[in-house]
Amino acid sequence: MIVKQRLIFILYSLCASVFKGSQGQFPITQNVTVVEGATANMTCRVDYNDNTSLQWSNPAQQTLFFGDKKALRDHRIELVRASWQELTIRIGDVSLSDEGQYTCSLFTMPVKTSKAFLTVLGKPGRPEITGFTKPAMEGDIITLACTTSGSKPAANIRWFRNDKEVQGTKEVNATGKSFTVRSSLQFEVDRRDDSVAYTCSVEHVSLTTPYMTTEVLEVHYAPHLEITHSLIIPQEGQYFKLECVSIGNPIPEPVLWSKDGGELPDIERMIVEGRELTITTLNKTDNGTYRCEASNHLGTSSAEYILFVYAKDFPGPTTDPNALGQHGPDHALIGGVVAVVVFITLCLIIVLGRYLARHKGTYLTHEAKGAEDAPDADTAIINAEGNHVHAEEKKEYFI
Repeated sequence: MIVKQRLIFILYSLCASVFKGSQGQFPITQNVTVVEGATANMTCRVDYNDNTSLQWSNPAQQTLFFGDKKALRDHRIELVRASWQELTIRIGDVSLSDEGQYTCSLFTMPVKTSKAFLTVLGKPGRPEITGFTKPAMEGDIITLACTTSGSKPAANIRWFRNDKEVQGTKEVNATGKSFTVRSSLQFEVDRRDDSVAYTCSVEHVSLTTPYMTTEVLEVHYAPHLEITHSLIIPQEGQYFKLECVSIGNPIPEPVLWSKDGGELPDIERMIVEGRELTITTLNKTDNGTYRCEASNHLGTSSAEYILFVYAKDFPGPTTDPNALGQHGPDHALIGGVVAVVVFITLCLIIVLGRYLARHKGTYLTHEAKGAEDAPDADTAIINAEGNHVHAEEKKEYFI
């Protein structure tokens, strides 16, 4: 009987010791975040364990591993480490459906558990730009759309015009557990958009560097021509070149040269090579208006240059006296200056005339003082002078 009581006491003590030790032990886990398609390691640890098994369960509460025993037939799930203090499993080729809360259980009395959340990031697909058909015509309104799918959370899309960011309109649509993101740009194209690169950049937490795709615009527009020249002051005997610089898409072709509204003179000194007109030795007969003309399917353009050839020893002005059609003097300004000079001259003439007329009237007045009884002009003058004398004499008489 005594032996039996002692045996019961020993068993109770052992159970109490085990219960007391296990009472303060809880499994320890950590949340895990992985990118879709990667591998996730789920680890559960316990500092003290009296040979009690650890177990991993998935979000559906299906047992994955009980100790080192695999319970669920899923070839993607493997055992990494199993001991009394640790149970680590590996989930390969993780999909969005694997996301959720996983449970590690320590089978004590009562059972103790710890939760770990597996977050799966949906990697966005590489973007694609749609909505543009080459070439566009100047003045067209086009819409560029950039689309990426499969992201979780939703990806962010940014637009760049060359290196400068521009704002687009963003749309987000859910597709199952992932998102499809679309951003669009709408604008009217002009010649400044020709050869401009529009870049769509997709940014996401799962990407170390953004995904990018670029569309280079091709814009057709009507031509614009200008004439450049090799000399500022063309003089006799010099080599002279005119070039017809054309801007347009498609490139305006061909370039046609003319002089004074007609064909170029048929002389050996004048050579035409495409856009260039060369006069090997200038002389006075080359004076005139030179014109180049070119066109594409959107229109025709022309430019003119007025050539004046100076004498060989002419020192020349500091600015170009030629190219009046492009950089010539302002005739309105010259006409205004001439008008002012004429006006000032007329004013001076009027003032001078009024002055002379006033002095002439004074002379006639003196002459008229003795003209009442005088038979002629000489007598009138003498009478006028005499009147002064008589006036003095009359004054003395009264005194």
